[in-house]
Amino acid sequence: MHTPPRQDYVSINFAGQRSGSYNNSKQWRRQSCWRKWKQLSRLQRSLILFILVLLFICGIATYPTVTEHLSGLTEGEQHTDSNSVLRPVVPHVLPEPLKQARPPLPEPTSKKLSNRRGPPVLQNRLQKKGNASDTVVDDKAAETKKEGEDNGVISWRGAVIDTDQATEGTKDEQNSEDSPANQKGKPSKESEANWPEAVQQSFRHAWKGYKDFAWGHDELRPLSKSYSEWFGLGLTLIDALDTMWILGLKEEFEEAKAWVATELTFNKNVDVNLFESTIRILGGLLSTYALTGDSLFLDKAKDIGSRLMPAFNTPSKIPYSDVNIGKGTAHPPRWTSDSTVAEVTSIQLEFRELSRLTQEPQYQAAVAEVMKQVHKLDGKLDGLVPMFINTNNGQFTHQGIYTLGARADSYYEYLLKQWIQGGKKEDQLLEDYLQAIEGVKRNLLQKSSPNGLTFVGELSHGQFSPKMDHLVCFLPGTLALGAHNGLPNDHMDLAKQLMETCYQMYVQMETGLSPEIVHFNMHEGSTRDIEVKLADRHNLLRPETVESLFYLYRFTKDQKYRDWGYEILQNFNKYTKVSSGGYTSINNVRDPDYPSPRDKMESFFLGETLKYLYLLFSDDPNLISLDQYVFNTEAHPLPIWPSTV
Repeated sequence: MHTPPRQDYVSINFAGQRSGSYNNSKQWRRQSCWRKWKQLSRLQRSLILFILVLLFICGIATYPTVTEHLSGLTEGEQHTDSNSVLRPVVPHVLPEPLKQARPPLPEPTSKKLSNRRGPPVLQNRLQKKGNASDTVVDDKAAETKKEGEDNGVISWRGAVIDTDQATEGTKDEQNSEDSPANQKGKPSKESEANWPEAVQQSFRHAWKGYKDFAWGHDELRPLSKSYSEWFGLGLTLIDALDTMWILGLKEEFEEAKAWVATELTFNKNVDVNLFESTIRILGGLLSTYALTGDSLFLDKAKDIGSRLMPAFNTPSKIPYSDVNIGKGTAHPPRWTSDSTVAEVTSIQLEFRELSRLTQEPQYQAAVAEVMKQVHKLDGKLDGLVPMFINTNNGQFTHQGIYTLGARADSYYEYLLKQWIQGGKKEDQLLEDYLQAIEGVKRNLLQKSSPNGLTFVGELSHGQFSPKMDHLVCFLPGTLALGAHNGLPNDHMDLAKQLMETCYQMYVQMETGLSPEIVHFNMHEGSTRDIEVKLADRHNLLRPETVESLFYLYRFTKDQKYRDWGYEILQNFNKYTKVSSGGYTSINNVRDPDYPSPRDKMESFFLGETLKYLYLLFSDDPNLISLDQYVFNTEAHPLPIWPSTV
């Protein structure tokens, strides 16, 4: 029986709980935590939530890398042999090159190399202890490995190869240390005779992928067996038309021609880049017409040429970068009113030829006006031009930066080639070209350490940078072409020196393929001439080096240029060939175990790279004679105009 409560205080009883006892139930703890959470300021609560979300995202991001690393260790334990290494802890580190005394730069010898590429034994010519920036491998390899395997890519120590459909004449060579493919000696005549056919086989393999998975579209994505669109105009097919004709692939040419006749239309509401559509589409159609005489291609060339003309409707007559070929309108990029100098000065060969064939002068007049204005502009340095030009006032912008790489490269190429195309009569073009080459020698030319490779760097507001794009490797061929056409002999000497440098950009990489950009060492005591930054290690199947090899061999008949070209072809087959058809650009030329495919075959691989390789290996000097044709910057040969008396 409860004692009646006193009247001077109030007694409160909570059901299910003794008064004054400690309660540690889950419900009570949740209520307590919630009260504490509500007592925090809004800023404190937001900060805590942000940290938790960030930790969650980091956990998701690192999970694939950790699992890939663990699986890599397991694979390494199971498959270690004399030609393989364990996959190391991320970040990956390449095997350290062997220390050796400072080597000379001899010609390739017959010394046998192993299947494994290190930077090779000169081909290891410059093999020394690597700098730190040369040894860290792109971590994207681990993230993309599974994608490649799932899409039918056969992997050998990480390389993308084709074991079932290897290029003819090279399949057995890749598997034998004693084969010519793995030796740097002079190949046999019998082996060399098969090199043009090896290029044909590579083209057919690339074409198979395009035909099966990307027919009529711009570019093949060989790993995902799909395609990507840029303009939606069949870029790869048009870019490859004259390549098929030159390689003698008549069946493939005829099926492509049928597509052009029945499917290709330019009446589309689509923006195209003036420069790219001119060099690839207009240039490709004009070239194919020149080789075949088929009016189908000239008619298509006139159609696209006329649709590109609105680009020149600017206050300065310097063309806009983009044209809508369906609406007939043009505009600059959204972020600027500038065009790049290379783009507005590397469309002249094509529009000049279109005027000659159609007898319609407006095409040549438009591009001639551009050259006239650039010729008289201030802001040049010894003939070198800045990278940008304003479409409103026609003046150079971003002045003080000079390069022969991206955004300026083909300006110099087209100065010489327009002069050749027109019968060597336009002295202003020649004067600008000669002045520019002297400007290169005076301002951009340097030698590396320790082996003294001649390279072309960049200049930014008086500061020299030892950076060289792979794009600059067009220059040896252009210099050699000028020397062949009567320009100073020292142009050929410089061409040979730069050709050696461009070759070293390939041979010093573990895959034997060049990165997009290199930096040269200029400091005394450097152990390597070439360094490659992580962001620059990709290879896009570019043509510039094999282009210059073609010119140098045509003019000198030096066998080493062919040998170098064949090495490059073999390495394309070894590291970029996709078994289901096609070739892919890669992310990391420093990692032969896994070069990290990018799943894209650029149209210029068929339009330029394989074409120049075939011409390099051909014994017929009249196959696209350089006294009768001049190549545009997309490797489409256009006729040198007949002289008129």
